Amino acid sequence: MHLPPPIIAKPLPYESLLAQRKPTDIDLVVIHCTELPDLATAREYGERALYDNGSGNSGHYYIDRDGSIQQYIALDRVAHHVRGINPRSIGIELVNRGRWPNWFDTNNQVMSEPYPEAQIAALVRLLEWLPQALPSLRYIAGHEQLDTALEPASDDPGRNVQRKLDPGPMFPWELVLRAIDLQRLPD
Repeated sequence: MHLPPPIIAKPLPYESLLAQRKPTDIDLVVIHCTELPDLATAREYGERALYDNGSGNSGHYYIDRDGSIQQYIALDRVAHHVRGINPRSIGIELVNRGRWPNWFDTNNQVMSEPYPEAQIAALVRLLEWLPQALPSLRYIAGHEQLDTALEPASDDPGRNVQRKLDPGPMFPWELVLRAIDLQRLPD
Protein backbone atom coordinates (compact mmCIF):
# COMPACT_ATOMS: atom_id res chain seq x y z
CA MET A 1 0.00 0.00 0.00
CA HIS A 2 1.46 3.32 -1.07
CA LEU A 3 0.60 6.59 0.60
CA PRO A 4 -0.35 9.45 -1.69
CA PRO A 5 2.39 11.98 -2.29
CA PRO A 6 1.81 15.54 -1.08
CA ILE A 7 -0.61 17.06 -3.59
CA ILE A 8 -1.77 20.66 -3.56
CA ALA A 9 -5.33 21.04 -4.87
CA LYS A 10 -5.52 23.98 -7.31
CA PRO A 11 -8.72 23.35 -9.31
CA LEU A 12 -9.05 25.26 -12.55
CA PRO A 13 -12.02 27.67 -12.65
CA TYR A 14 -13.86 25.54 -15.21
CA GLU A 15 -13.34 22.14 -13.53
CA SER A 16 -17.09 21.77 -12.83
CA LEU A 17 -17.83 22.24 -16.55
CA LEU A 18 -15.84 19.15 -17.54
CA ALA A 19 -17.63 15.84 -18.15
CA GLN A 20 -17.85 13.49 -15.19
CA ARG A 21 -16.76 9.86 -15.31
CA LYS A 22 -16.39 6.85 -13.06
CA PRO A 23 -12.91 6.01 -11.76
CA THR A 24 -13.40 2.51 -13.22
CA ASP A 25 -13.43 4.08 -16.72
CA ILE A 26 -9.78 5.14 -16.38
CA ASP A 27 -7.12 2.66 -17.52
CA LEU A 28 -4.39 4.93 -18.90
CA VAL A 29 -2.06 7.64 -17.64
CA VAL A 30 -0.49 9.93 -20.23
CA ILE A 31 2.83 11.62 -19.51
CA HIS A 32 3.24 15.12 -20.94
CA CYS A 33 5.66 17.95 -20.60
CA THR A 34 4.28 21.46 -20.47
CA GLU A 35 6.62 22.83 -23.16
CA LEU A 36 6.48 26.07 -21.19
CA PRO A 37 9.10 27.83 -19.06
CA ASP A 38 7.50 27.41 -15.62
CA LEU A 39 4.49 26.32 -13.60
CA ALA A 40 2.97 29.84 -13.50
CA THR A 41 2.88 29.95 -17.31
CA ALA A 42 1.40 26.44 -17.42
CA ARG A 43 -1.35 27.58 -15.05
CA GLU A 44 -2.05 30.59 -17.25
CA TYR A 45 -2.37 28.34 -20.31
CA GLY A 46 -4.56 25.90 -18.36
CA GLU A 47 -6.98 28.65 -17.34
CA ARG A 48 -7.65 29.75 -20.93
CA ALA A 49 -11.19 28.95 -22.05
CA LEU A 50 -10.90 27.40 -25.51
CA TYR A 51 -14.19 25.54 -25.95
CA ASP A 52 -17.84 26.58 -26.23
CA ASN A 53 -18.58 25.21 -22.75
CA GLY A 54 -15.97 27.54 -21.21
CA SER A 55 -13.31 24.90 -20.55
CA GLY A 56 -9.76 24.61 -21.85
CA ASN A 57 -6.76 22.28 -22.15
CA SER A 58 -5.19 20.89 -19.02
CA GLY A 59 -3.73 17.83 -17.41
CA HIS A 60 -4.94 16.51 -14.07
CA TYR A 61 -1.60 16.80 -12.27
CA TYR A 62 1.34 19.17 -12.74
CA ILE A 63 4.75 18.32 -11.31
CA ASP A 64 7.22 21.18 -11.00
CA ARG A 65 10.96 20.79 -11.30
CA ASP A 66 11.33 20.73 -7.50
CA GLY A 67 8.96 17.74 -7.23
CA SER A 68 5.93 19.63 -5.93
CA ILE A 69 2.62 18.33 -7.29
CA GLN A 70 -0.49 20.35 -8.01
CA GLN A 71 -3.84 18.90 -9.05
CA TYR A 72 -5.76 21.09 -11.50
CA ILE A 73 -8.57 18.67 -12.38
CA ALA A 74 -10.26 16.02 -10.21
CA LEU A 75 -9.83 12.42 -11.34
CA ASP A 76 -13.59 12.02 -11.83
CA ARG A 77 -13.53 14.75 -14.52
CA VAL A 78 -12.44 14.38 -18.14
CA ALA A 79 -9.61 16.84 -18.79
CA HIS A 80 -8.61 17.91 -22.30
CA HIS A 81 -5.00 16.74 -22.56
CA VAL A 82 -4.74 14.39 -25.56
CA ARG A 83 -6.96 14.07 -28.61
CA GLY A 84 -9.33 11.09 -28.63
CA ILE A 85 -8.09 9.51 -25.39
CA ASN A 86 -9.39 11.85 -22.68
CA PRO A 87 -12.39 9.85 -21.35
CA ARG A 88 -10.21 6.85 -20.43
CA SER A 89 -7.08 8.65 -19.26
CA ILE A 90 -5.51 11.05 -16.84
CA GLY A 91 -2.83 13.52 -17.83
CA ILE A 92 0.31 14.25 -15.85
CA GLU A 93 2.24 17.33 -16.95
CA LEU A 94 5.91 17.73 -16.10
CA VAL A 95 7.16 21.31 -16.14
CA ASN A 96 9.78 21.34 -18.89
CA ARG A 97 10.62 23.84 -21.63
CA GLY A 98 10.40 21.27 -24.41
CA ARG A 99 10.43 23.26 -27.66
CA TRP A 100 9.16 26.48 -26.09
CA PRO A 101 8.65 29.16 -27.38
CA ASN A 102 8.92 28.09 -31.05
CA TRP A 103 7.11 24.76 -30.92
CA PHE A 104 6.68 24.33 -34.65
CA ASP A 105 9.88 25.95 -35.99
CA THR A 106 11.85 23.42 -38.05
CA ASN A 107 15.06 24.51 -36.32
CA ASN A 108 13.62 23.92 -32.83
CA GLN A 109 12.54 20.28 -32.86
CA VAL A 110 15.03 18.98 -30.28
CA MET A 111 13.91 18.75 -26.67
CA SER A 112 17.03 18.99 -24.55
CA GLU A 113 16.02 19.97 -21.00
CA PRO A 114 16.62 17.06 -18.62
CA TYR A 115 14.02 16.13 -16.04
CA PRO A 116 15.35 16.79 -12.51
CA GLU A 117 15.62 13.87 -10.07
CA ALA A 118 13.12 15.49 -7.67
CA GLN A 119 10.55 15.76 -10.44
CA ILE A 120 10.95 12.14 -11.54
CA ALA A 121 10.88 10.92 -7.92
CA ALA A 122 7.58 12.77 -7.39
CA LEU A 123 6.20 11.32 -10.62
CA VAL A 124 7.14 7.78 -9.56
CA ARG A 125 5.54 8.28 -6.16
CA LEU A 126 2.34 9.54 -7.82
CA LEU A 127 2.36 6.62 -10.27
CA GLU A 128 2.85 4.15 -7.41
CA TRP A 129 -0.19 5.54 -5.60
CA LEU A 130 -2.60 6.18 -8.50
CA PRO A 131 -3.59 2.52 -9.05
CA GLN A 132 -4.98 2.51 -5.50
CA ALA A 133 -7.23 5.47 -6.35
CA LEU A 134 -7.98 4.11 -9.83
CA PRO A 135 -8.20 0.29 -9.66
CA SER A 136 -8.63 -0.04 -13.45
CA LEU A 137 -5.40 1.83 -14.20
CA ARG A 138 -3.16 -0.50 -16.25
CA TYR A 139 -1.28 1.48 -18.89
CA ILE A 140 1.09 4.40 -19.34
CA ALA A 141 2.01 6.26 -22.53
CA GLY A 142 3.76 9.37 -23.68
CA HIS A 143 1.80 12.12 -25.38
CA GLU A 144 3.88 11.69 -28.54
CA GLN A 145 2.76 8.06 -28.78
CA LEU A 146 -0.93 9.06 -28.86
CA ASP A 147 -0.90 12.29 -30.88
CA THR A 148 1.13 11.69 -34.02
CA ALA A 149 -0.42 14.47 -36.10
CA LEU A 150 1.76 16.78 -38.15
CA GLU A 151 1.52 20.57 -38.31
CA PRO A 152 2.81 23.02 -40.91
CA ALA A 153 6.11 24.42 -39.69
CA SER A 154 5.89 28.00 -38.42
CA ASP A 155 9.00 29.02 -40.37
CA ASP A 156 8.20 27.03 -43.53
CA PRO A 157 4.52 26.13 -44.07
CA GLY A 158 5.57 23.80 -46.88
CA ARG A 159 7.20 21.49 -44.34
CA ASN A 160 5.53 19.59 -41.53
CA VAL A 161 6.71 18.94 -37.98
CA GLN A 162 5.30 16.67 -35.30
CA ARG A 163 2.54 18.32 -33.32
CA LYS A 164 3.56 16.61 -30.06
CA LEU A 165 6.96 15.29 -29.00
CA ASP A 166 6.45 15.13 -25.25
CA PRO A 167 7.66 13.97 -22.90
CA GLY A 168 10.56 13.68 -25.32
CA PRO A 169 13.93 11.95 -25.48
CA MET A 170 15.15 13.22 -22.10
CA PHE A 171 12.34 11.44 -20.24
CA PRO A 172 13.74 8.41 -18.34
CA TRP A 173 11.22 5.78 -19.44
CA GLU A 174 13.33 2.82 -18.35
CA LEU A 175 13.80 4.16 -14.81
CA VAL A 176 10.10 5.02 -14.43
CA LEU A 177 8.82 1.72 -15.82
CA ARG A 178 11.10 -0.29 -13.52
CA ALA A 179 9.64 1.54 -10.49
CA ILE A 180 5.91 1.16 -11.21
CA ASP A 181 3.33 -1.53 -11.95
CA LEU A 182 1.90 0.02 -15.12
CA GLN A 183 2.54 -1.34 -18.60
CA ARG A 184 3.62 0.75 -21.56
CA LEU A 185 0.63 1.07 -23.90
CA PRO A 186 1.29 -0.98 -27.05
CA ASP A 187 1.66 1.03 -30.28
